[in-house]
Amino acid sequence: MEKLLPKLGIYRLKDLIKAIRACKTAADERAVIAKESAFLRTSFKEENVDIRHVNVAKLLYIHMLGYPAQFGQIECLKLVASPRFADKRLGYLGIMLLLDENQEVLTLVTNSLKNDLNSSTTVVVGLALCTLGNISSQEMARDLAPEVEKLLSSSNSYVRKKAALCALRIIKKVPDLLENFVSRAKQLLNERNHGVLLTGITLLIEMCKASPEVTKDLRTHSVSVLVRHLKNLVTAGFSPEHDVNGITDPFVQVKILRLMRILGKGDVEASEAMNDILAQVATNTEASKNVGNAILYEAVLTIMDIESESSLRVLAINILGRFLANRDNNIRYVALTTLTRTAQANTTDSSALQRHRSTVIECLRDPDISIRRRALDLSFFLINSANIRILTRELLSFLEVCENDIKNSVAARICDFAGRYRPNKRWELDTVCRVLRVAGAWVDQSVVSHFVKLVMTSEPDLQQYAVRKLYNTVKNEGDKATTQEGLVQATLWLVGEYGDVLVGGTAGLLGADEEEQVQSGTQEKRDYQAAPAEQDVVNAIETLLKGPHATEAVKEWAVMALVKITTRFTGSDVIGINSTVS
Repeated sequence: MEKLLPKLGIYRLKDLIKAIRACKTAADERAVIAKESAFLRTSFKEENVDIRHVNVAKLLYIHMLGYPAQFGQIECLKLVASPRFADKRLGYLGIMLLLDENQEVLTLVTNSLKNDLNSSTTVVVGLALCTLGNISSQEMARDLAPEVEKLLSSSNSYVRKKAALCALRIIKKVPDLLENFVSRAKQLLNERNHGVLLTGITLLIEMCKASPEVTKDLRTHSVSVLVRHLKNLVTAGFSPEHDVNGITDPFVQVKILRLMRILGKGDVEASEAMNDILAQVATNTEASKNVGNAILYEAVLTIMDIESESSLRVLAINILGRFLANRDNNIRYVALTTLTRTAQANTTDSSALQRHRSTVIECLRDPDISIRRRALDLSFFLINSANIRILTRELLSFLEVCENDIKNSVAARICDFAGRYRPNKRWELDTVCRVLRVAGAWVDQSVVSHFVKLVMTSEPDLQQYAVRKLYNTVKNEGDKATTQEGLVQATLWLVGEYGDVLVGGTAGLLGADEEEQVQSGTQEKRDYQAAPAEQDVVNAIETLLKGPHATEAVKEWAVMALVKITTRFTGSDVIGINSTVS
C-alpha cells in the first residue's frame, strides 16, 4: 500500500509534513492545507477503505496545525469499528481529538466502546478505557459504568490502572454512581503495583471530596494501610524501577500525603496515627533535590491541615523557613504562600513564625515581584505589639520603592496596623505622617481622613505637635512634599482647623520623630516644631494654592483653610486673606 500511494497521486503523511514545512509563507501553507482537505473530503465520500487510515492520520495532523478537521469525525468512528489494532488506535486518537462530550456524534461510539471494554485483548481494552476516561459524557458514563466496575477487578495491572482513572471520570460526571466503585477502589489500596496504587489513591481522593461518608469509612479502615505504604517507601532501599533522584517513587508518596491530609483534617484519632510517619518524612527526606522539596512541601501541608502535635507544626514551619533560603524562586514562593496561609488561619504558631521574620524581610528586597508581593502579605500577618516598630519601619522603606499600583493598598494597611498595635498615639501620628510623606500622591481619601480623625481625637498637645510637624514638613521639604497631594491636603486641613495652635503657644520638641532618625541614621537639624508667624502661614497657603502641583482638590482644601483661619488669626493679615479668597 505504501508503494501504491505515490502512484495514486496521494500524499503520504510524511510527504504532507515535508510539503507544509517547505512553505515559505502562511498563504502557501493554507493553499497546501486547502488542497489536501479537498482531497480528503473526496476520498471520504468514495469510501476508500484501503487508504482510510492514511487519510485520518493526515487529518489529525491538519487538526494539530489548527485548521478545521471536524468533517472527518465519522471516519474515525469507522476506524474504531475495524478489527485491526492499528486502525482502532488511530480511530480512538481521532475521537479524543475531534470530539467532546457535548457532540451528538459521540453517542455512536458507545457500542464500540462497550465491545472493546469486553475484549480479550489487553491493549484494546486499554484504548477503550483511555478514550472513555477522556471524553465520557453523562449518558455514556451511565451506560458503561458496569463494565468499568468489572475491570477494576481485572487480573491485569495495566487494565486496573486504566479502569481506576476511567472510574474517576465517571464519578465526576455522575456522582450518583460513586457508591458502585467504593468497595473496589478500597481494594486498590492493597496493591503492590505502584501504578495501580497511584491511580487507586487518586480515585479515593476524589471520592472523599465528593462524599463525607467515604471519608469517614476510610478514616476507620484505611489510615493504617496508608501509613504502612508511606513507611515502606520512606525506609526502602534503592529501587531502580521507582527511584527518582535518590527518592523512592515520590509520586505515590505525594498522593498518599494528600489523602492523609483529607482523612486527618478535623479527626484527632486519625491524625495521631499519622504523626510519627509525618515526622519521619519531614526529617528523613533529602531536601537538596527538587523531588525531595516536593515531598516536604506536601508533608508540611498535611501537618498544617490535620490535628497534629505542636512540635510537628513547629518542624513544618522550620521546613518552610529553609525553603525561604532556597535559590529557586518557585520554592520560595510556595513557602511564603503557605506561611501566609498558616499565619492567617492559626495564631498558635506565631512564635515559630516570628523566628523567620528577618528572612521574610529580606524577601521584601527581592528582584522578583511575585516574591516581594508574597513577602509583603506575610509581613503584615507577622505584626504584633512587640515588633510593630521594627516591621513598620521596614514596610515604610518598602513603600518608598514599591510599584505605584500597590502604594495605596500598602499605605492603607500600614495605617490600619499602626492603629491596632500602636505603642502610643504620638508614634501612630508620626507613622501616618510618614506614610503621607512617602506615598501621599498615591493614597486615596480614606488615608487622609484617617489621619484627620486621628488628630481630632488626640490631646491638645498632640494636635499642636501634628499641625506644626506637617506645616514645617511642607515648608522645609519644598517640591518633595508639595507633590504628595495627600500630605498637602492633610496639612491644609490641620492649618485651617488648628491655625491658632500653630502660631501660638510654646514651642514643642525639635527634630524629626524617633523612627525617622533610626532609619536615616542622622539627626535632623531643621526645626519641625517651630511656631510660624501668621503672615508666613498665609503666604504658605497662597503658595500652595497657586503652585504648579495644585490640583482642583488641593485648591478647594486651600480656600477652605484660608476661610477658617480668618476666624482664628487676629492680625492684619485677615484683610489679605479676604482678598485672596475673593
